Amino acid sequence: MDGIVFKVRDGNKVINKTVYLAVGLDRTGHKQVLGMWGGKSESAAFWMGVLTDLKARGVEDILITCTDKPIRSVFPQAATQVCVVHQIRNSCKYVVYKDLKAFTKDMRDVYGAINKDMAATALDRFEEKWGSKYRYAVKSWRENWDDLTTFFGFPMEIRQIIYTTNLIENLNGKIRKYTKAKLSYPSDDAVKKSVFLAIQEIEKKWTMPIRNWGIVLNQFIAIFEDRIRL
Repeated sequence: MDGIVFKVRDGNKVINKTVYLAVGLDRTGHKQVLGMWGGKSESAAFWMGVLTDLKARGVEDILITCTDKPIRSVFPQAATQVCVVHQIRNSCKYVVYKDLKAFTKDMRDVYGAINKDMAATALDRFEEKWGSKYRYAVKSWRENWDDLTTFFGFPMEIRQIIYTTNLIENLNGKIRKYTKAKLSYPSDDAVKKSVFLAIQEIEKKWTMPIRNWGIVLNQFIAIFEDRIRL
């Protein structure tokens, strides 16, 4: 689940509005856009409304969600993975250029570790080296640690799907190509129509399941045996 920002006219001014998208994988491993919602700002409360809407439309269970904020309502059994790529971007936002290369290399040792214990050790080293200079970056990793490291509890093939929202960010990038000619939109409805038409064209090319789906599905069945119905 992720959002994409557009410029929309509101009276005499142009403001940012976000279209939020949820993409899921069906039982054959194919991607599907589950819904599209409009709003001004992203928050846990907003995403709770999105999940409530999905439940009302018939979604019975979600195994894993990948977002840039932790979500634990509506589908309490769902494992939540906060997007690591979003975390990296947020951590690097205030790092001075001369430190950026070394900073990102040390951060890679955290999320690229073999398991959660080794990641925790790498985070300790990261904090020892950078904590005094970039306190907020380390603090954000500590505060979101459990949700950032959910993927360590799964086999490698599943990890590659869930540790980042790249799947939906790739969709967002393609939507941008279809809508880039429009600098701003006259209304919320105009944005939604434009995004909807772009999604229709993009989904025509989603003809193949994700990589290694057969392996992934068997792993899901082994882990979530009592929750999967095929």
